[in-house]
Amino acid sequence: MKPSILVACVGNVLRGDDGFGVAVARRLAAVGALPDAAYLIETGTGGLAIVYELMNGYDALIVVDGMDIGRQPGSVFVIEPSVPAPDEIAADERQALFSNLHLAEPSRVFVLSRAAGVLPEHVFLVGCQPEVVDDLVESLSPAVEAAVDVAVKTVSELAAAALGGAARDIVAG
Repeated sequence: MKPSILVACVGNVLRGDDGFGVAVARRLAAVGALPDAAYLIETGTGGLAIVYELMNGYDALIVVDGMDIGRQPGSVFVIEPSVPAPDEIAADERQALFSNLHLAEPSRVFVLSRAAGVLPEHVFLVGCQPEVVDDLVESLSPAVEAAVDVAVKTVSELAAAALGGAARDIVAG
């Protein structure tokens, strides 16, 4: 069976830089930047769609999202998350985590996918530090707009490397 990668882009285009993942998905599709073994989906804020798609079986998952981790706005980063088993999470934390499964917050998607037994062995998060997420605006800030092409290149390289088994080199580098 040919290795396969799911590239899932998430975000809310009505909340400024939270629409980063959607912008990356559109650009990836427009330029054809992914290897043939990669399947691209854009889910908006529908996290369950990622879990459902993972049920088709993938070797790797790359999620693209705007995430506030305290960096300079427009900074693009790659994280290889550690995903706990659901039974390792306290009951009240599980309840809070799964209270709204429509939200595409990566941690929810990862834990639910692991609980369903469909989380691939290799999981990567390509994120971008937002500048504007609390305003009702349908455009990205200039810093995050400039980061879209950086993220497209990063996702493309990460997908190709994951197919060749060298994706961790990108995360570490």
